[in-house]
Amino acid sequence: MKTTKNKILVVDDEPDISKLIQFTLERRGFEVILASDGQTAIDIAKKELPDLILLDVIMPVINGYEVCRQLRDIPETKKIPIIMLSGKTQKTEVEKGIELGAHSYICKPFSPKEFANVVEDVLYNKKREVNDYDR
Repeated sequence: MKTTKNKILVVDDEPDISKLIQFTLERRGFEVILASDGQTAIDIAKKELPDLILLDVIMPVINGYEVCRQLRDIPETKKIPIIMLSGKTQKTEVEKGIELGAHSYICKPFSPKEFANVVEDVLYNKKREVNDYDR
């Protein structure tokens, strides 16, 4: 039986952070797609339909909150889990991300292990929801 890798779209305008996330996730067996701005992220998400999106909040042109809102309005992408990443640690910022449809919010800086565990938990819960729905 062939198993497919979970595909994760990583959206961050800081190349060093994107590469760290990519390295961490690929070591855990995930397929990673990178985007460095919000519009590219929306375009890739519609085309690739990733299993999960890691989305930085502070980006030029279209910020992560707006990307999240737009993805929730697109039928094909509205159920893709989103984890917001940000240096904004205020409770109101975290709540805003969750209200817009993010499944989780990770504050920078983060440890790669902690971050990867959150990704795996969100994907596990997504898979469980699909299996429960199929019953």
